[in-house]
Amino acid sequence: MERQLMNGRYDQFTDLAFEQPAPHVLRVILNRPGRMNAVNAQLHRQLHEIWPVIDRDPDVRVVILTGAGRAFCAGGDMGDIAAEAETDSEQVFVSNFRAARELVDVLINFSKPVVSAINGPAVGAGLALALLSDISIAARDAKLLDGHLRIGLTAGDHAAIIWPLLCGMAKAKLHLMTNRPLTGEDAANCNLISMAVDKSELEATALEVAQELAAVAPTALAMTKHVLNHWLREKRAIFELSAAFEMVNMAGGDAREAIRAMNAGSSPIFRPRTHHI
Repeated sequence: MERQLMNGRYDQFTDLAFEQPAPHVLRVILNRPGRMNAVNAQLHRQLHEIWPVIDRDPDVRVVILTGAGRAFCAGGDMGDIAAEAETDSEQVFVSNFRAARELVDVLINFSKPVVSAINGPAVGAGLALALLSDISIAARDAKLLDGHLRIGLTAGDHAAIIWPLLCGMAKAKLHLMTNRPLTGEDAANCNLISMAVDKSELEATALEVAQELAAVAPTALAMTKHVLNHWLREKRAIFELSAAFEMVNMAGGDAREAIRAMNAGSSPIFRPRTHHI
């Protein structure tokens, strides 16, 4: 029987909801449905801080991560992103770089298995949460999109390190450089995610996998995850370069123009590139 957690351990995380659908399984729900669970500064902070708290919870062996309402997560909150693109504060860019790095690090180093149940659109930072989970399960019709280039930013966050590892460099370049979206079924077919199922089966499938994981010897499971995630740790320099380029873009004209055009419903007009990498 599913129940809300009442022990107060997670009360401070007001933009997340928590349920226990089975013994030793914690469901974490991104809970800003009115904004399609878009990640603002507060939710970003909570997503960074929640994982060590769960790691210390002896009752939890497996986490299911999903979104409230019709979306998994629409990515960064566009209100915050638009405001940041207009600033010239070095401190803002340094803070954003640190926040991006800390979120990826905490997800990679979280010791317990995470199953993402991708119930709807997963974009940008939301897709990072989905793909950095250990088992990723999507509804067949869910829309997956990195989305960074759409707003004039380098494909930073997770994409540069995990897309080539999951689906190969050719597919990674196709989708990251053209900004072409995938359905959940497309993503499963190219190995970007673990599996795709009918939306009506998503919750039950995620729970079934979580219960399988909860039955495994927890220490050996944690060590296996740690070893496998070392593939991602070895790519740290690639991740930091992509995140740094993303911050450089935030200070440039292309991001401002892309965001302006998106808000206006028009096509962006980019100036010729004046420098070379």
